[in-house]
Amino acid sequence: MSFFGRRPKRSPTPTGSLSRQNSLTEGDGANAKPLYLCSPFADAALVNGNFKTIVMLPKYVDVMEWVAVNIYDFYTNLNEFYGCIAECCTQSSCPTMSAGSNLNYLWTTPERKQVSLSAPTYIDSVMSSVQNLLEDENVFPTKSGQDFHKESFPVTVKHIYRQFLRIFAHIYHAHFQQILHLRAEPHFNSLFAHFLAFGREYQLLDEKDIRGDPNAPVGVGLLWERWKASGKLEKGVGEA
Repeated sequence: MSFFGRRPKRSPTPTGSLSRQNSLTEGDGANAKPLYLCSPFADAALVNGNFKTIVMLPKYVDVMEWVAVNIYDFYTNLNEFYGCIAECCTQSSCPTMSAGSNLNYLWTTPERKQVSLSAPTYIDSVMSSVQNLLEDENVFPTKSGQDFHKESFPVTVKHIYRQFLRIFAHIYHAHFQQILHLRAEPHFNSLFAHFLAFGREYQLLDEKDIRGDPNAPVGVGLLWERWKASGKLEKGVGEA
């Protein structure tokens, strides 16, 4: 049984040289912090409540199929959001895959070499490779009677999830200004909170992935901490 339906197409990678500012900040100098960490933007959401309740495995549903369905949905929604701001993410405006003040993600080649890519090239590489995986029946089976590979599937989806996190982190770090201009921060925050809650529930994300290294922290790591403290991502004590 197919759970994918029609497959979305990748948003084209722009080749122009549109200029953009980094995400707006509040405060000056060492005290400045990005607006995605400031009220009211950090707390904007479509609904109030705990996102863990919507990621729980439904009854009678195979956990691998549940993960696969959600991977596809996150791919589709993240791709659509990136398409909205792609004209501002160019080779000249984003020469590196930045996600924090001291953090630039590197791309690992098939030869296991790490190279620096511009953000649009990096993101296009991620989304194109994920689309190829989604269309591979050996990885994401969509027909009745086909099973997921119990050994390789968890490794594959964890790698996909880590790459999606990097795209979220870059958009928050470099393009939150465009998200604000679109008045889409409640939608984007809700998507990211859902993504984090699902990733932690099914062990697709490690805390180190979200936080980064002490000398090169991931910007959205503090957003995760904020939402976790507010009860948005985890159930409170005594809840079922």
